[in-house]
Amino acid sequence: MKTQGVKKQSKTEKRIRAGRALAGILSVFLLVETALFPLGKALEVSAGGIPEGEEVFVTEPTEETTVDRKAETLATVVPEGLSISAESIILMEMDSGTVIAEKDAEKSRPIASVTKIMTLLLIAEAVDEGKVKLTDTVTVSEYAASMGGSQVFLEPGETQNVETMIKCISIASANDACVAMAEHLAGSEGAFVEQMNAKAKVLGMNHTTFYNCCGLDVSGHVSCAKDVAIMSSELMKHHSWLTKYTTTWMDTIVHTTRRGSSEFGLANTNKLLKQYNGITGLKTGSTDEAKYCLSATAERNGVKLVAVVLAAPDTKTRFREAATLLDYGFSKCTVYKDSGSDFPLSDTVIKNGEKDRISIGLKTPFYHVFTEGEDLSSVQKEIVLKEEIKAPLKKGDIVGEYRYSLNGKTLGGIDIICKEDVNKMNFGTGFLKCKDLFFRKKENVPDVKLSLTPSEK
Repeated sequence: MKTQGVKKQSKTEKRIRAGRALAGILSVFLLVETALFPLGKALEVSAGGIPEGEEVFVTEPTEETTVDRKAETLATVVPEGLSISAESIILMEMDSGTVIAEKDAEKSRPIASVTKIMTLLLIAEAVDEGKVKLTDTVTVSEYAASMGGSQVFLEPGETQNVETMIKCISIASANDACVAMAEHLAGSEGAFVEQMNAKAKVLGMNHTTFYNCCGLDVSGHVSCAKDVAIMSSELMKHHSWLTKYTTTWMDTIVHTTRRGSSEFGLANTNKLLKQYNGITGLKTGSTDEAKYCLSATAERNGVKLVAVVLAAPDTKTRFREAATLLDYGFSKCTVYKDSGSDFPLSDTVIKNGEKDRISIGLKTPFYHVFTEGEDLSSVQKEIVLKEEIKAPLKKGDIVGEYRYSLNGKTLGGIDIICKEDVNKMNFGTGFLKCKDLFFRKKENVPDVKLSLTPSEK
């Protein structure tokens, strides 16, 4: 009996010792986790630190310094000295979205064939994404061939390739080519128009509703000067290869039907191509309801501008006032651009992750428009990371902001993002970290003898 009691006691003591050991391991793990991942701001400058001479500051975010990175407006009215009779206008720097001048820029109104900018944008996206090729064949339906207004007189059953259709839309503002391409890409014009409205929503075109792909007057088919500038900028910034067509003054296509082949001339409706230095596009439009409209894009010395004129009283006025706006912009604007190539942080600390550090970088370049001859070399930058960066994180998640200022005035900022996926640390990963911390091989550190000066003895 005594022997059995001793055995039971021995087993109990073993369980107690095992439990204490496990508790000790868990305690150590928690202590090490705290040591490895301290609370507070997870920020460390990577090896090499901040490049010499760079004006870069690292701060914590506060409510007072939070930046609204929406497009800045430098002028809410037409600047003094500019004579503008069109009912709505806007002048915008394309890369930054900065508004330089505007007049009733958010008032919804018909825009006629300026609508085709969105049609070209969706076509360009389809080409760049590999959904269609410029050499693909497009067959003209009876419905597409029936479009009135501006057209190139495509016939039912006629075939043209995608590039020819782009020429017809960009140069001759052809309604029949627009509908043929809409059907080719989406199956029907209605389905394509749904895509147009979806894209408008994504771009933040809050005053736009499309009912067709070519701009014929339909009740409720409206946009505004600001929205036209937004879609114009999107097209020219991300699909600049289209300028091959938007800057073409004259060209020809060949109609091939059962009656044979015939050549048809295309003439660009944008007269600024012959009149304005640096013009890159983009689209005219006119109907009885819309009056005379134009979105004009131009570039000089790296400055890219878009001037939108809606509801001008006549065709000469729309071109003259667009040129006036562009001239004003080029005379006033200097664009500051930072590609982020010298961004001083390549990685930073992360808490509770499978790894201790994550790679970080800038989401986009930074652009800002100056109009008063400011000293751009005095622009200062600061890194503002989140107070606590914790796993899990996905590639592209925002972890902070790179902020720009001049003479104490905040200019704006761009997102600092995680450049890799990082999973949350689990027990196994944490245990291995504990093991590495406590059982890693001791480094050979040479003995150092301290020599004190007489005054320190």
